[in-house]
Amino acid sequence: MLDVRHLQVLRSIAQEGSLAAAGRALHYSQPTITHHLASLEAHFNAQLVQRGPRGATLTELGEALLPHAEAVLERLRHAELEVRNLAERGMRTIHIGTFPTAGALLLAPAVKRLHQQGVHISLTEGELPLLLRGLRARELQAALVFSQPGDRLNLEEEVEVHPLLSDPLLLVMPPDHPCAKLDQVPLAELRDTAWVGAADPHDPCDRVLAWACGQEGFEPLHAMRTDDYAVVQGLVAAGTGVALIPRLALGAPRPDLVVRPLAGPVLAREISVAVLRSTSASAAQELISALLEQAALITDRWATT
Repeated sequence: MLDVRHLQVLRSIAQEGSLAAAGRALHYSQPTITHHLASLEAHFNAQLVQRGPRGATLTELGEALLPHAEAVLERLRHAELEVRNLAERGMRTIHIGTFPTAGALLLAPAVKRLHQQGVHISLTEGELPLLLRGLRARELQAALVFSQPGDRLNLEEEVEVHPLLSDPLLLVMPPDHPCAKLDQVPLAELRDTAWVGAADPHDPCDRVLAWACGQEGFEPLHAMRTDDYAVVQGLVAAGTGVALIPRLALGAPRPDLVVRPLAGPVLAREISVAVLRSTSASAAQELISALLEQAALITDRWATT
């Protein structure tokens, strides 16, 4: 059976570059380091570390094992912190993931409410694929996720999905654009317009835009690409092109931009919170309730602006 100390030794050798330095970092003697490494290599019946006159490096097999060792050690660190917080301060912990545009308006107020109720939040921020991997690996207990027309989240049965709000994708353009005077803009009117899109061509908003333009018989022409929505708005204001931006990502309205809905079917991403069924029932319910309350406030605010 694998011993946690074996994994610590492998990680330390990779970080420190020699068995002697790994021993100093872990406060182990050289024979102890050698013993743990030998036990680990015997377990896999393979050489994991290559020793040389200038130190030690991981073999290809050692490199393959290293990220798994780091993940196990990180999970143990979180478990130790969580249990200690609960034992010493009665504080429960939830490991939550969020995508960037949901963090400020949707999650932050919910986190404040949970803290007031004695729930500690361990936060991971990343794009949707990273959050889904975190849920599947049980590294996250909950995550804010979204889906768009034609998308499927493909989550396992152990995950409950609770809808929160519909986040419309809005057209952003400079005030002198020919369509700026329209209350709603038909997508066909933008056939010859340049777009500012995401740096990743597989970005969900770009996929929706490509799908919608395809329904009108054309492909969007991208002038520039960036993953920063503030930069997107700056480029649009400078006249580089127009953009499709989720309402959550718009922030405070800029006076040098015009924001309009597209005519026709509403393009929106459906934002939900996905929660592992194994999460503490009380903590999970508090999280869901806090997010639902904040989502309702956001939706009401949008309805009056």
